[in-house]
Amino acid sequence: MVAYRQDETARLAQDMPRTDLTGPPDETLPGGLCLGTMDPDRHCIIVAQRAQARDQGMGQARMAPALAQRNCQGIHSTSDEAPGLLAYGEHDLAAHHAPDWCPGQPALRTVVSAPMATTERAAHKGVGEARGPREPAQAHQHSAGDAPEKRGPGRPPKAPVSLEPAEPVCEAARREHERRTLQRAQVPQRLRCLGPADPCVDRERGVRRNGPRLAADIQAHIEQVRAMVQPEGLSQRCWERIEKAERVVPTMPATIAFVSGDVRQQVAQRDVTQPASFALHATRIPSSSLDRVAPTPTIRDGEPLRARAERLRAPLGEPGGALRALRPEARDQLHDEAKRLAAVCQRSSANVEGRNGSWSLRPHQLRGLDLPRKRECCTAMHNFFLTRPDGTTAAERFFGQKPRSMCAVIRASVAIPPAPRSPPRQAAG
Repeated sequence: MVAYRQDETARLAQDMPRTDLTGPPDETLPGGLCLGTMDPDRHCIIVAQRAQARDQGMGQARMAPALAQRNCQGIHSTSDEAPGLLAYGEHDLAAHHAPDWCPGQPALRTVVSAPMATTERAAHKGVGEARGPREPAQAHQHSAGDAPEKRGPGRPPKAPVSLEPAEPVCEAARREHERRTLQRAQVPQRLRCLGPADPCVDRERGVRRNGPRLAADIQAHIEQVRAMVQPEGLSQRCWERIEKAERVVPTMPATIAFVSGDVRQQVAQRDVTQPASFALHATRIPSSSLDRVAPTPTIRDGEPLRARAERLRAPLGEPGGALRALRPEARDQLHDEAKRLAAVCQRSSANVEGRNGSWSLRPHQLRGLDLPRKRECCTAMHNFFLTRPDGTTAAERFFGQKPRSMCAVIRASVAIPPAPRSPPRQAAG
């Protein structure tokens, strides 16, 4: 299986054109420290090799041969802020580094939700404590109203039990609990807004986003979360994690500018004439981006995105549209080109980390991942055997060619033992 992966990769890469690769590297893997990189769009594993250290030299030693074998050039790297990954992407790979924003949302949720849940429980307990003195008074008042008043000789009549001192305390406790509950419910909504604010395309209008405006929107949501938790008295560690998630915001305008410049350069290389070129930038690529993010939310939220993408594409093929004069083959080529260019912007290394997480959930079945041969076999199965619902493997999507059947090649390379010289003896009676 290992030999099949090496031979088939070399064979398919011979006819593969020079490709610009957007790669999310990661340095962790179950079974020991390992450097992993995967094509985020076609989901093909480029590198999954064990490493001895998390430094720049180790990344160069693992990535450079793999990219050279596949005739690829890294132009865009999306990763966390590990110094080794940053140094390798900047100096050796000469690729633009995009911040990995997805870990910021769980980090903010972790440091914010727990303290606010504590204060909400305390407010709920305060409501119960405020009602405590009031309930016996209410019971005494009801019992006194039902039975006739009795008093001994010479005793003055008892004054009626007043509930007025307890009313303001109960009302204040109830309002505080409602405020805390509402405030806690608003924090997840603010954190969910950070996800739609990150892609290059505005989901509401279907147009490409401006880098400084994108950073301003994300910063505004973070400031609102910060204002909500300011009175909670968070620990110093919580504030440090909030600041860590906030540090990636200033780098996002540079990422948007890089993606826009790279898309313009690739469109210019394809020699697309006007008005098809303008339609590709203004309509086709944004609609393809909406199609890419539509499966990410729930079905209820994804259907409007698909409908919005279809409304953007529909006028292009109508009479007077920008693509009306093109042949159907040329339209299909523009559609495929728009889908490819929409995948240039990657905001997360979640696909590599997701594979690591799936492996960590199966420690018994995948025991021995620190063995290089077993890791190579798992990588070969992922690239050349597993298929998507459309029937394509990761290697087929990456190389643009259908690889040979893994089972057929392995079966042809295995020597079948000859038949025995004499038939086996039958047991006597």
